[in-house]
Amino acid sequence: MEYFPAPLEKLVEQFARLPGIGGKSAQRLAFHVLGLPMEEAEEFANAILDAKRNVTCCPVCQNFTAGGLCPVCASPKRDSKTICVVANPRDVAAIERSREYNGRYHVLHGVISPMNHVGPDDIAIRPLLDRVAKEDVEEVIMATNPDTEGEATAMYIARLLKPFQVRVTRLAYGIPVGGHLEFADDATLMRALEGRQEL
Repeated sequence: MEYFPAPLEKLVEQFARLPGIGGKSAQRLAFHVLGLPMEEAEEFANAILDAKRNVTCCPVCQNFTAGGLCPVCASPKRDSKTICVVANPRDVAAIERSREYNGRYHVLHGVISPMNHVGPDDIAIRPLLDRVAKEDVEEVIMATNPDTEGEATAMYIARLLKPFQVRVTRLAYGIPVGGHLEFADDATLMRALEGRQEL
C-alpha cells in the first residue's frame, strides 16, 4: 500500500539517493520542499540546475569554478611554489577554513581504490605531474585522508614526483585538539609520537 502520491514518492526517492540521507531524512526533506512557497521551490530547483550547468573544473588545479580560473589560482597573493594535493573539492574548503595555508591546490577528484575499480588513470594525477614539470614548484603537500586508499594514493604520487626533485610532504597525524589519549587508537598514538615537535 502506497502512503504518498507518486510524485511525492519520487521526490523522497531522489533525496534518499543523496549520500548520508536515509529514508526518514529523505521524507523530512521532501515534506519540507512541499511546504515551501512555489517561488522558493522553483528557486531551489533552479539553483541545482544552475550549479550543474555552470560549475566546471579549474583548468589549472581541477577545483570547482564557475568558469575560467578558480579564485585561488587567479589570486596573485597565493604562493605558487607550494601545491596542496587533496582528494576532492570539499577538502579545499576544509583547509581554507583553517586560514593557515597560503599556497595553491590540486584536486584529484578521488583516490586510488582497486576495490572500487578506481585506478591512477581515473583521477587527476597527470595534470598534477604536468604542473610540477612546467611550474616552479618547490613543495607538494599530500593531504589525502589517512586511510588505506588515501595513503596508497599519497605514496603512489610521491614516487611519481621523485624525478622532479621537489619536496613531498604529508600532513601530520596525531591526537585531535580536545581529544583524550585514553580514547586514541594504537595507530594514531604511534603517528602522534613519530610526528612530535619541540616546544
